Amino acid sequence: MPVALIFDMDGVIVDSNPVHREAWEVYNRRFGIETTEAMQRRMYGKRNDEIIRDFMGTHLNDAEVFEHGAAKERLFREMIGSRVEAFLVPGVREFLARHRDLPKAVASNAEPENVDFVLHAASLKPFFDAVVDGHQVNNPKPAPDVFLKAAEQMGAAPEHCIVFEDSESGVSAGLAAGMRVVGLRTTHRELPGTRIAVNDFLSPELEAWMFATMAAIGK
Repeated sequence: MPVALIFDMDGVIVDSNPVHREAWEVYNRRFGIETTEAMQRRMYGKRNDEIIRDFMGTHLNDAEVFEHGAAKERLFREMIGSRVEAFLVPGVREFLARHRDLPKAVASNAEPENVDFVLHAASLKPFFDAVVDGHQVNNPKPAPDVFLKAAEQMGAAPEHCIVFEDSESGVSAGLAAGMRVVGLRTTHRELPGTRIAVNDFLSPELEAWMFATMAAIGK
């Protein structure tokens, strides 16, 4: 098994960060918190328990953090509703189909309910051999745990894995796992550490890079 592919979800499979931004603004306002641009930028790639404590304070206990996170994600799912297909990153479905012979996994800091919701709503679940969310590991990104767990579930060596990421913390996690990282410019224009950065899965240079990388790994 020369190559396995691992995908983050928000910003890679579905360009959902604009909806998350709106959901955080609405949810925080319920508690008298105005969500600044700096807060929004700190949110990218983080697990909800980290975001809640950042936005609402470290005094909250674990149960309160969980309830706030669950309520915000219910709001997100209500907002995106039946529009998931419209938010898919261009070309992702065709890319997954084109590489259907390779093992593939989703590895995301997102809440498990969100991962299930997006993959089922977009009918993408059958493409993936493994799905790992941020609550299946002790340490979220930028720690490498989610990627290493995904590789383990696919039976793939980390050095044979290609990670697709849109956030700085996700890129750091992929590099810490010893994997090659492809950057998607849906969230940040600059993603240091990536082997290649593309706007979406329609970028022709991505397939050329994939072909060369798979040949190199397979040697």
